[in-house]
Amino acid sequence: MMQNDTIAAIATPNAAGGISMIRISGPKAVQIADKIFQPLSGQPLSERKGYTGAYGTAYDEQGEIDNLIAFVYRAPKSYTGEEVVELSCHGGIIVTRRLLRAVLDAGARLADPGEFTKRAFLNGKMTLTQAESVMDLVNSQSEQAARCAVAALDGALYRRIAEIRERLVAQTAHITAWIDFPEEDVDAVKLSFLRGELLEIEGELKELIRTFDVGKVIHMGVNTAIVGRPNVGKSTLMNLLAGCEKSIVTDMAGTTRDVVEETVNLGDVVLRLADTAGIRRTKNAVELAGIDRAKKRIAEADLVLLVLDASEELDGEDIELMRVVRAKPSVLVANKADLGIRIDLDYIKRDFPHHLVLSAKEARSVEALNREIGSLMNLTNLDTNQPILANERQRACAAAALNQIEAALDALSFGMTLDAVNLLIEDAIDSLLQLTGESVSEVVVDEVFSRFCVGK
Repeated sequence: MMQNDTIAAIATPNAAGGISMIRISGPKAVQIADKIFQPLSGQPLSERKGYTGAYGTAYDEQGEIDNLIAFVYRAPKSYTGEEVVELSCHGGIIVTRRLLRAVLDAGARLADPGEFTKRAFLNGKMTLTQAESVMDLVNSQSEQAARCAVAALDGALYRRIAEIRERLVAQTAHITAWIDFPEEDVDAVKLSFLRGELLEIEGELKELIRTFDVGKVIHMGVNTAIVGRPNVGKSTLMNLLAGCEKSIVTDMAGTTRDVVEETVNLGDVVLRLADTAGIRRTKNAVELAGIDRAKKRIAEADLVLLVLDASEELDGEDIELMRVVRAKPSVLVANKADLGIRIDLDYIKRDFPHHLVLSAKEARSVEALNREIGSLMNLTNLDTNQPILANERQRACAAAALNQIEAALDALSFGMTLDAVNLLIEDAIDSLLQLTGESVSEVVVDEVFSRFCVGK
């Protein structure tokens, strides 16, 4: 995982804009920039200190490319920990690509996805959990997701893992010293104290693993199915949340025959919405196919919005839908409240603690739905400054550490030797080191950064 070459990439969106930036990083970053850039002052970039900029003109074999500003960052005080130059030109697809081509012709290599952040990790500028938070921050689609990513970037998760790891290291060091150096004046290992420490750590790891479900919701969004009988307002609700007409709305039952999808930001949470066909008894083959897809979406959904008509009394199809849906995380939406309320609210409240009475024609309904979903998904009182497991890799490492701690507790209960207990504690420490990236394989590192965009 050595980095001896110099890489470059466009670090801004590949589109027209006010400004574009080419980032160059590596041992020859400054020399390469000097080959194509002529500062107006006449002082080459190689003679400049770090954190300084120069205005000038970039050239290639065809002549002048653009007037731009070059910023120099000297190792190790840069994002990657290497020599870095950032060339900021006028924002335009043609000029940006031409400038990148000139940099590559001057000796740089096109960066792989996430390679700048990967080099920052390999050069000790950030931990692996912090590097992963960079991607989460870039991909944030909600305020809570961005705040959680910033907390992770500041090291909240790393610090929690480091605290747990240090307590385990203290225990294994004491056990090792007591076993290996019996002639020294080492205090005997008190099994009750050791068991107490491991039990506390077991609890902390379980608490940390529980944050994964919330982290998954925040960073990946919620796979949400809007279901109900035909003509209860599912498509109206879909269009309200999407902010545009995604689904056809008519008074005719069975209008929606297929699944209509849209991703929406509902304030605290991102919903990956699927407006499904109305579920009812029918002999229409096309409608039946849509209903089958709707039932499949219910089974796959992380959240179900069950829409009922508040202006009508419950019928057998409504009650059957409630029976099917209540096993899933659900919010019951009694729609069409503007037409009067005839639905049995007491019956609804019995099985659906998370319910709303609203009109999907009113914009204010979005805020009420956001609050109810936030309460259901445990997002309402979420402290985004606390450590949260953000992805499956982190969860797997924490789960492995927990399994090893539980095995160590079992070993103590069964009266096994402290050597055996110590090996399990060391395995738990290794799992935590893998989580933070302090003991991780090249394959894992490559997998983590392959999900980044080029230029970051």
